[in-house]
Amino acid sequence: MSDIDDELVKRIHRDLQDDYDEELELELEDRNYGEMPGDEPAGARSERQRYFRELIRLQSELVKLQDWVQHSGHKVVILFEGRDAAGKGGVIKRITQRLNPRVCRVAALPAPNDRERTQWYFQRYVSHLPAAGEIVLFDRSWYNRAGVERVMGFCTDEQYEEFFRSAPEFERMLVRSGIQVIKYWFSISDDEQRVRFLGRIHDPLKQWKLSPMDLESRRRWEAYTTAKEVMLERTHIPESPWWIVKADDKKRARLNCIHHLLGQIPYQEVPHADIELPARERREDYIRNPVPDDIVVPEVY
Repeated sequence: MSDIDDELVKRIHRDLQDDYDEELELELEDRNYGEMPGDEPAGARSERQRYFRELIRLQSELVKLQDWVQHSGHKVVILFEGRDAAGKGGVIKRITQRLNPRVCRVAALPAPNDRERTQWYFQRYVSHLPAAGEIVLFDRSWYNRAGVERVMGFCTDEQYEEFFRSAPEFERMLVRSGIQVIKYWFSISDDEQRVRFLGRIHDPLKQWKLSPMDLESRRRWEAYTTAKEVMLERTHIPESPWWIVKADDKKRARLNCIHHLLGQIPYQEVPHADIELPARERREDYIRNPVPDDIVVPEVY
């Protein structure tokens, strides 16, 4: 194996390690940063510990933000756009990880059906917009028309141009109605996308993420670049500007995006009365019935 191939394998392994860290993030608490498994060099291990520590600190701020949004009745829409494998899903997962799904929810719409194709283009997105005290994260959004639909030929030139006439007005209308619109584009390099795709190809737990459309997007890299540049130029408006997240380093991208998001919303910590756990009521005539053995899940583990 050549030195180039060996370095590529190492990069793929590092990418897979980042994915496996997702499971650790669900379990880590302040007391056990030093207990993370792994046989990587001390410097890399220390870097992971710093990442987890900062991630949980930022997530604690997201909990405060959620509390303020509920208390104030604020309405927030956050759009996550970018190339395939750019890390949109990863940062969405970290944002929602410790939040109430009734307050902060994700909208990831499938391809439109035959009926939806005959609707006003923005119509199917409207039903997912937030009410007072809600945050909605769009994992891809109405900007599909400016990206994948344009590059893959799923829309006509007239529909494409109409989108650019309508999208800024649509977003201005949302803002006037009291909805804050925040738009992120996750930017990765040609080489980094290649590594992430190879990682998914060789990881059986990730292969489902690779669709024929994803592979075709890899071939049409330059067409997507042109479409992205046009989209940013024509829809970057004061009411809902675009923010670019440098995403070649997935963990830095997550932290930077969450940190920036926290700065976009004027939240404050909401004071609450101390919570006291009430004593359990006990009745002398209460008898708990035994659970029949035939409906108990076998304890295999």
